[in-house]
Amino acid sequence: MGFGYKLTGFDYMRLYKCGYLWSMKIVVTGSLGNISKPLSIALIKKGHSVTVISSNLAKQVEIEQLGAKAQIGSLTDTQFVIAAFTGADAVYCMTPFDFSVADQDAHMKQIIANYVKAIQHAGIRKVILLTGWAAEVAGHSMTEVYKQLADVNVSELRPAIFYTNFYQMMDLMRGKGLMGLVMGLQAYGIRALFGRRGLLLGNYGGDDRIVLVAPADIAAAAVEEFESPVTGVKIRYVGSDELSCNEAAAALGAAIGKPWMKWLRITDKQMLQGYKMAGLPEGLAAGMVKMQAAIHDGTVLAQYDRHKPVLGKVKVKDFAREFAKRYI
Repeated sequence: MGFGYKLTGFDYMRLYKCGYLWSMKIVVTGSLGNISKPLSIALIKKGHSVTVISSNLAKQVEIEQLGAKAQIGSLTDTQFVIAAFTGADAVYCMTPFDFSVADQDAHMKQIIANYVKAIQHAGIRKVILLTGWAAEVAGHSMTEVYKQLADVNVSELRPAIFYTNFYQMMDLMRGKGLMGLVMGLQAYGIRALFGRRGLLLGNYGGDDRIVLVAPADIAAAAVEEFESPVTGVKIRYVGSDELSCNEAAAALGAAIGKPWMKWLRITDKQMLQGYKMAGLPEGLAAGMVKMQAAIHDGTVLAQYDRHKPVLGKVKVKDFAREFAKRYI
């Protein structure tokens, strides 16, 4: 911190906003992920001192090349997290999945408990939490952080559906092989026999209204929250573009030479089976199906509309151009 001691009794962020303090010491979790990397770069450019936590020793050099300090260790290690947070003015907290862990709920709760202990121990007064736009439906345990913290200013970011999720769906879009033909026949009828294949699918789809978001727009929102004089708890939804599932599929399809592409909706049971076949732990798979079902029935959209944000800069057509460069 700029003056070399920990502020108490008044809001650090108000001092920063008014220009009395030059910079903050900020800890960023999430290694060099889709959000954490652009967030770290932006914070460093603004003159803040950034420490990035990663579990991967191989990331240390790249983190340091950004101008940040690297802390290598596990978020499930209580003493490591406490040490990493000590001396910080503010932190960005996210809970990474670990697909090697059968009990994802216990895994998440351990990380969250460590965050709470570390924030309390370090006397941190500004926390940015990353959850998701279906947080209330899922009963997201990250919200337990600010319920356990007194005199801490918390901004909870609830981003919508990540554009980057589509990179995991390239095989579906290619529509190759027998499975591609079967799904093509279901979506396009006999035209699938003449090359009309490739689609998106999920237990929400078709004309369901969705919101998509770019990691860069989430990072930009996080920077704004770090530098905002928020007091108490604030919930901020983050989105980049609003459209239907089929409109999103058509935009991506047009970019890869498949303007007919649709977003097929399947049942919750079929979606759960698909996740299990992909190797997701049962608890995580069931939770994802539940959240996605709430997108289809409009529950998530109703919550989003009550906190409707200003949309970010990256629209679906912008992402589609980038997607096409990686589509093979």
